[in-house]
Amino acid sequence: MRMHLSLRLLALLALLACVSPLCAADAPVTLLAQPDKEILSDALTKDAKAADWKVAKGKWERGADGMRVEELPADKHGAVSRVAQKLQDLVIAFEFRLDGAKSISLSVNAAKDHMARVAITPTTLRIQKDDNDHDGPDKAVVFLGAAQAFETGTWHSVVLEMVGDTMVATIDGKVSGFGSNPLFKTEKVSPGFTCAGQAATFRNFTLWSAKPEPKATWKEAGAKIAEAMATAPKPVAPAAAAKGKAKAKAAK
Repeated sequence: MRMHLSLRLLALLALLACVSPLCAADAPVTLLAQPDKEILSDALTKDAKAADWKVAKGKWERGADGMRVEELPADKHGAVSRVAQKLQDLVIAFEFRLDGAKSISLSVNAAKDHMARVAITPTTLRIQKDDNDHDGPDKAVVFLGAAQAFETGTWHSVVLEMVGDTMVATIDGKVSGFGSNPLFKTEKVSPGFTCAGQAATFRNFTLWSAKPEPKATWKEAGAKIAEAMATAPKPVAPAAAAKGKAKAKAAK
């Protein structure tokens, strides 16, 4: 009887461990980072407990299925909303849906300017270090610019990892890209979303701190990602895309 009780107790403890907010099973699946502690979680829905988001531009509204954003023409700037946080090594996970927007991004700032972003249009994916000073000499560095289809009305997932001088982003658990820069070792602040056009919806935003050392499997994983990045289909240049559309229209 005591043995059965002990086994039941062990099973209960295991179950409680898995439902703990810091349980590894609850953290996003990562390639580079070792998630440490959950900093915040916001479903971004109307009834969810909201994080401390600061809206700079655009129209942001929480609904039943997430936070819908629209760029406002009067702003003469893309929509921007950021969550007030200071960070070092991190993992960010969220889901997005394009509802007609020209582009969206997950952006992470440095203490004084932009640092890095994952940018998405209906036909492209871009993972990059941002221009950190605007007036030079620093410039943006695109680690991965690939042709990738994101259909309107379809939900997609993003996981961004930043550890030491390296960032890696994974889309839908299938497409990954990474790059390194000394800027990434500095303090990170105010991660958030941007949107150009009308509209997009975001949901299930989670932010974790990460341990300062990468996963033991990162070297092998990084090599495989680098191979895939080298053969990733390149985005079609805007002029070529317009020309292709004109030909298709003329052929009808």
